[in-house]
Amino acid sequence: MSEAPTNTPLTETETSCPGRGAARRAVPQTRDPGSAADVTGAPDQPRTTPQGRRAALHPGNGRLLRNAAVALFAIVAVSIGGLAAYAISLGPLPLDEARRTSVSVVDRHGKLLRAYAMTDGRWRLPVDAKTSVDPRFLQQLIAYEDKRFWSHHGVDPLATGRAALQLVTHGQIVSGGSTITMQLARLMEPRRERSLGAKLRQMVRAVELEWKLDKQQILDLYLALAPYGGNLEGVRAASIAYFGKEPKRLTLAESALLVALPQSPETRRLDRHPDAARAARDRVLARMVEDGVVSAEDAAQARAAPVLRQRKPMPVLAPHSADQAAAAVKDAPVIRLTLDAGIQRALEALARDRATALGPDISIGIVAVDNDSGDVLAHVGSADYFDDRRAGQVDMTRAVRSPGSTLKPFIYGLAFEDGFVHPESLIDDRPVRFGAYAPENFDMTFQGTVTVRKALQLSLNVPAIELLDRVGSSRLASRLKQAGASLVLPKDEAPGLAMGLGGVGVRLIDLVQLYSGVARLGSVAPLREIASKNNGERETLRLLDKVAAWQIGNVLIGTPPPENAARNQIAFKTGTSYGYRDAWSVGFDGKITIGVWVGRPDGAPVPGLIGRVAAAPVLFDAFARTGQLRAALPKPPRGTLTASNTQLPLPLRRFRSAGELVRSGNEQALRIQFPLNGSRIDAQSQASTGALPVKVAGGVLPMTVMVNGLSAGEIDGRRQRLIAPPGPGFVRLTVMDAVGAADTVVVRIQ
Repeated sequence: MSEAPTNTPLTETETSCPGRGAARRAVPQTRDPGSAADVTGAPDQPRTTPQGRRAALHPGNGRLLRNAAVALFAIVAVSIGGLAAYAISLGPLPLDEARRTSVSVVDRHGKLLRAYAMTDGRWRLPVDAKTSVDPRFLQQLIAYEDKRFWSHHGVDPLATGRAALQLVTHGQIVSGGSTITMQLARLMEPRRERSLGAKLRQMVRAVELEWKLDKQQILDLYLALAPYGGNLEGVRAASIAYFGKEPKRLTLAESALLVALPQSPETRRLDRHPDAARAARDRVLARMVEDGVVSAEDAAQARAAPVLRQRKPMPVLAPHSADQAAAAVKDAPVIRLTLDAGIQRALEALARDRATALGPDISIGIVAVDNDSGDVLAHVGSADYFDDRRAGQVDMTRAVRSPGSTLKPFIYGLAFEDGFVHPESLIDDRPVRFGAYAPENFDMTFQGTVTVRKALQLSLNVPAIELLDRVGSSRLASRLKQAGASLVLPKDEAPGLAMGLGGVGVRLIDLVQLYSGVARLGSVAPLREIASKNNGERETLRLLDKVAAWQIGNVLIGTPPPENAARNQIAFKTGTSYGYRDAWSVGFDGKITIGVWVGRPDGAPVPGLIGRVAAAPVLFDAFARTGQLRAALPKPPRGTLTASNTQLPLPLRRFRSAGELVRSGNEQALRIQFPLNGSRIDAQSQASTGALPVKVAGGVLPMTVMVNGLSAGEIDGRRQRLIAPPGPGFVRLTVMDAVGAADTVVVRIQ
């Protein structure tokens, strides 16, 4: 074949002729605008096959490729546009509704205390796959339901194609092609019909879910919504209802069962169809062996595990605390309390057992708190929340009851703070009358002269009232209120001496707060039961000075314990209200304070109901059941006087009642002339002088003035002294002379 002239453009026949040299020698003079490439400079292009060269150089082929690309792009664009329009027509994803769960109340460690069913009766608990689900269960779930879950974008083309091919070849559905994301879309927007339209909707929604959420969020939502039969939704609700535990540590048999149930939740319910559930579980195990996820030996052992036909109740720990928290915290799916589930469970069992032994109408309340933080560790409102006879749903820790002798330590604390008595001071336990009021001891006997320490340990009534008369009932009430306790007095009645023996109303939770303040050396941390996001320091409240609080703890730790209980480990006090209606015991060590109330919720008397017999054993058992080692009380603060009675200063060796005459020769009894007891002093009237005068008559020099228990200097030769006026409020002024005589007045600066 002869070569074509160089000035003649290549024809179609020429370009299609075989022969590499001819093709190289052919230099086109013109360029077809529809060709795929300009062949000028052809030697620089890579080598191609003759067929490839013919396709590239043929002008018609270029136009076909371009048209095909345009058509393909148009099809894809129309499809994407159509799907986008379809997705928009579906409206927004109902994510808010899908994320709605049962209200869960958890303890300080995140353990579930109680959950509340949703308004439609469903149980749906929030799930965090990373922290609250067994990793082996997740591995089995993904291997069984959606092997390529972590790599696809909502729709798995391979699984969808396989399902379609099986449908064509078998004439029926052999395996589903739905991904976990598609199943989640179906759960979020349930549809009864099974059609191509419904499947398309799931696919579109799945892609939309993958666009808006990450894989972990999708998995969490699926695990919270997956159906497990009846009103159970989600793996946590199912695990708790069927196995009685969180899905953190599932056995292999339990994991396989939870993988199988959502595929047909109603026909595989454990409480109705255990045989079908077992068969489905075994199929999952066989599949796991086939895929190499579990060994044949482990699967055989799991298949041997029984499938129990039962459904356990949802946990109801700390029901009173949970109810109060749910009422106080609105629109929170998870409410965290300061309680410790382990301690709570142990003390609830203790209250139930002891109440059963005491009688069918008896209830028990227990509160345990951490001294350092004021966090409530356990809150047992009644012996049995579901026992109507015991009024189980009434929270007896917040019921106002007569405290008996449990306020006595605070009387002694104020006496120690004022400095007119010491734990080793002597005090008389003898018949005494205060106007028409004549207190008597519980056993109707008198001990004679005893130490203040023994008087408190034996809970003698007369010495306590004698000290309260010196301290002042109003001052005691004011100090306890200042420390956060709410005292309830009869209508139109002022605090009186009877409050020292239980003539006032108080709540167990307030008593525990006060006693924890003693353990903290006089500084009260307000109790907290609902954990807040802000865990900063809370403002503390003043109860007693450090020395007085330490002296109280030092006395109470020597109180004789109940029978068979260890001595000198718990500082505690008991109390019995008038008519045997309430039995109390409150105690503390260096770490925890626990309070116990025993009685009938309706306030009826219970013969023989005594704090030492009924409540104190519960208290000591409660400390033992916390599972914590006893912590020692704090060491004595600086300035604490520790001495025997004979080593005490003369004024402290023996307590003397207010107004008692102490004469040295012809000396008259000491008496404060100004200010008068009960008077009100205008702070502005003292501003000009900057001092408040204190004048006395009688007594033996030298004399010391004390303001709220703290020394303010000595009385001069004119029997007076100017003191700096304290801030607004009640102020207690005490003057003590050289022979131990003392007089006290309480004034109010306003």
